[in-house]
Amino acid sequence: MLTGKACGLMRKRTIVFGVLAAAAIAAGAFFATLDRETRGILLFLPTNGDVLTWSQPQRDAAFRALDRLPFIARSSEIAPAATPLPLPPGKPLAIPGLDEYLVAQRAAAIVIVQDGKVRLERYGLGFDAAGRWTSFSVAKSFTSTLVGAAIQDGAIKSLDDRLGQYVPGLRGSAYDEVTVRQLLTMSSGVAWNEDYEDPNSDVSQFNKASPEPGMEAIVSYMRKLPRANRPGETWRYNTGETNLVGVLVSSATGKTLSQYLEEKIWRPAGMEAKATWILNKTGREIAGCCIQAATRDFARFGLFVLANGVAQGKQIVPPDWFAQATAKQKDIGRPGKGYGFQWWTYDDGSVAAQGIFGQGVFIDAKRKLVIASNADWTRASKGPEPAARDEFYKRVQALIDAGG
Repeated sequence: MLTGKACGLMRKRTIVFGVLAAAAIAAGAFFATLDRETRGILLFLPTNGDVLTWSQPQRDAAFRALDRLPFIARSSEIAPAATPLPLPPGKPLAIPGLDEYLVAQRAAAIVIVQDGKVRLERYGLGFDAAGRWTSFSVAKSFTSTLVGAAIQDGAIKSLDDRLGQYVPGLRGSAYDEVTVRQLLTMSSGVAWNEDYEDPNSDVSQFNKASPEPGMEAIVSYMRKLPRANRPGETWRYNTGETNLVGVLVSSATGKTLSQYLEEKIWRPAGMEAKATWILNKTGREIAGCCIQAATRDFARFGLFVLANGVAQGKQIVPPDWFAQATAKQKDIGRPGKGYGFQWWTYDDGSVAAQGIFGQGVFIDAKRKLVIASNADWTRASKGPEPAARDEFYKRVQALIDAGG
C-alpha cells in the first residue's frame, strides 16, 4: 500500500506527464500545420514575435510559416476562387546571370508573367509553388486597392474626406484634419520613425504597445503622435498610416479587411490558393503588412492591376483608380522614383508593391509585364539587394524589348 508521501509524488508525476503529453500533442499539431519545406527547417524557427531581431536562418524558416507560428497573433483566412485564373506557360525567358542573381538576392521565388503567360518561374530556399510566403509591405498596395473598391461601392465618398468622418477615435488628434488622399500618399505631416534597425523606432514599437481600453490598437498608438509638418506638405514613409487606411476601409464598409479582400480581389481576380492575413492585438488585420500567399497569386494581383481593376467583367475599382494610384503623387527624394497611393512609382511608368527583406510585385503596363518575387535579404532594406533588383527589372524590360 502506498504512503501519503508516495501518493503525492505519484500525483505530481502524473501532472508533469500530463503537461508534457499535452505539450507534445500541441507540438505535433503545430508540426502538422507546417508545409513540407518548413518542416525541414523546423529547428530554425524563432521563439519570439519580433521579426526585426530574427537571424537569417530564423527568417528563412519563419517567412513561409508566419501565420502558423504559436507566438504570432491569430490570422484570418482568405478563400481562393472556385475557378482560378489560368497562368499558361509562355515562351521561356532566358536571362543571362539569372542563377547568380537569385543567389545574391537570397530569392525564395520569382514568377515572371508577360502578356498573361508565365515566362519564368523559379524557387529557392527550399520554398515551392505550394507554399505561402509573407508579403510584408506588399500588403500596402492591396490595402490601398480596397480603398478604391470602397469608393466604387460608395462606402467612402471622396478622397478629400477627413479621417475623423470615418474613424471617430482620431478626432482631436493630429490626424483629425488629414484627408484620405493624404493618408494614402503618406503625407499626413504626423511625426513617425520607420527605421527598421532602430529598436526604439515607431515601426519597431507600435505593434508592441498596449492599446487604450476599448480602442483599436493602431488608433490608440497613432492618435498620440505629434504633428511635424502641415498635412500634404511632406512625404514620410509610415507603416502605421497604412494600418489606419485599413481601419478606414473596415469602418466605412462594415467588413473586415480579409472579408473585403476576398470579396473584391481574391475571388474575382481568380486567385488559386488560400491566403491569410495576420491580426493585431485587438483582432484587426495589420493592413500595412503580412498577407501570406502563393507567389503565383501575387503575380495574379499584378494582372488585376493591368486589367485596370476589371475582374469577371465587373469594374471593382473606379475606372480611373489605378491611373491615380500608380502615378507619382509625391516626390520621395530619389531620382527616377516617387510614391502613389501606397505604390512605389518609376519615372518610366512602371510601378511596384514592395516589402522589407525582398518581397515585391513589379508591374509594367507598357510591356504587359508582372514580376512577383519573394526573398530573405541580408537586411530589411539597406543592403545591396534593392538596387540589384531595380537593375534586374531593367534587364528583363530590355530583353522583352529585344524580342525575349
